[in-house]
Amino acid sequence: MTARVFIDGEAGTTGLEIRDRLAADPAIDVVSVDAALRKDPAARRDAMSNVDVVVLCLPDAAAVEAVALAASLGDRAPRIVDASTAHRVADGWVYGFAELDGAQAQAIKAATHVANPGCYPTGAIALIRPLVDAGLLPADTGVTVNAVSGYSGGGKPMIESYEVAKTAPAFELYGLGLAHKHVPELHRYSGLTRRPIFVPSVGNFRQGMLVSVPLHLDLLPGKPEPRDVQAALERHYQGSSQVRVVPAAETAKLGGRLDALGLNGTDQLELYVFPQEDHGQVLLVARLDNLGKGAAGAAVQNIRLMLGL
Repeated sequence: MTARVFIDGEAGTTGLEIRDRLAADPAIDVVSVDAALRKDPAARRDAMSNVDVVVLCLPDAAAVEAVALAASLGDRAPRIVDASTAHRVADGWVYGFAELDGAQAQAIKAATHVANPGCYPTGAIALIRPLVDAGLLPADTGVTVNAVSGYSGGGKPMIESYEVAKTAPAFELYGLGLAHKHVPELHRYSGLTRRPIFVPSVGNFRQGMLVSVPLHLDLLPGKPEPRDVQAALERHYQGSSQVRVVPAAETAKLGGRLDALGLNGTDQLELYVFPQEDHGQVLLVARLDNLGKGAAGAAVQNIRLMLGL
């Protein structure tokens, strides 16, 4: 039997990416409303009443309203994947990073409400959480996360500033008040008890992302070596089809350089461990497509889990 999915906000950047992926899946039928009725509550509610899963690709306030609209259907209410920031740390919502731990994929499969992760936190949590769980990184460690994204991560206004108005700079730091909207989910799901520092930036390329976490290993209890960090990541993601821990030998051949665009067009996430053993330091890096595993790819992964596909 074909599953039915309605993308509320399908005309946006993430919505279009999700639609393209789902359209290629014969097990899923994508339901749409007439373009002129995309903001009409009655039309959207009717679509919601006839599907298995609704995907919300909306601004936060509109996503909250959409959840209430779906709830008004009572027993006919669909399951929801929310790609906005609105519900990522909300009670009653399951965080949609299937590789978070050994139980998360099953939790997503059973959930009625799934919050799709942010692109930046996907990379940061993927690096940090396994080390906290393994006991290598104490939960109260002060951690700094630096990241750069392609401008598509900023949505329609930022895309237009680069592609149409051409007023955007080649590179820009932002969120310098250290209160970026992704910090709450990064804090909660990384396993850290001390609020991390997060410094995002954007470059003049449409998509692609690098997230880096530098660590002083010599200041950590037990003074772990880079190989211990590599091993902990490899154990955590063993058997994963979408997260790859790059072998140390392969990392060594990169010459200390990494292209942010290397995974564009894929739903993969790569994790790297760059050692500096002489000084007891290590640099952890996650590479992903911010529209792939950082957005649409993660949403489709969650949809398929929820539908049992």
